[in-house]
Amino acid sequence: MPPYDPSAFPPFAVTVDLVVLTVRKHALCALAVRRGEPPFQGRWALPGGFVRADEDLETAATRELAEETGLQAHGPAGPQLAPGAHLEQLATYGDPKRDPRMRVVSVAHLVLAPDLPAPRAGGDAHGARWAPVETLLEQENGLARDSDQAAPLAFDHARILGDGVERARSKIEYSSLATAFCPQEFTVGELRRVYEAVWGVALDPRNFHRKVTGTPGFLVPTGGTTTRQGGRPAQLFSAGGATLLNPPMLRPEV
Repeated sequence: MPPYDPSAFPPFAVTVDLVVLTVRKHALCALAVRRGEPPFQGRWALPGGFVRADEDLETAATRELAEETGLQAHGPAGPQLAPGAHLEQLATYGDPKRDPRMRVVSVAHLVLAPDLPAPRAGGDAHGARWAPVETLLEQENGLARDSDQAAPLAFDHARILGDGVERARSKIEYSSLATAFCPQEFTVGELRRVYEAVWGVALDPRNFHRKVTGTPGFLVPTGGTTTRQGGRPAQLFSAGGATLLNPPMLRPEV
């Protein structure tokens, strides 16, 4: 049997792409960066980049997130410390023609974070912004009206974004992941608005309050109150220890 010869196989690269979601002004928003280099120079894209030879995938994802946006993240098993963002692997994309430079396989990651300030661009990104996910996905369908930012996302990033949004929408049904969009202490009303923004529906406040406070391990009262929503003081909660919700919070049928 002949010895293994690496040069007999065509080279290809591995990248990480990041679907970074947050809730801003009651809308589910994704992070987009303007590409500063070819291909697709000047087009908006998801943050990400090539995996270095000495990196594992999660290390590459957290590095790219910090370099291009200044945000920090932790994996599912990492410490739940603010201002860290939740990070998990989403899916792998390997269409041979997805990148015009060479054969590139992308391992996409989903990042969920509380309401965050405007990101700063870094690395090879020449701009960074939060944009409503519906706006970014409308661009792919040719429905956007803003001529300055109406071009579709670069590469296959619209598909990756759509998959990330659907993962977030389905996962908050059966897990406590919705609390990743909230500060360390939050009200039931603030949590409800997260569900409404991610699902794109209006929820009955009383019914929602009954469900989330009655689900074992979902929320833990902190003993404090806040008036930041206006009106009477509202009770503050933090995320409980439950990772799976029983019963689940099912999406209303639209």
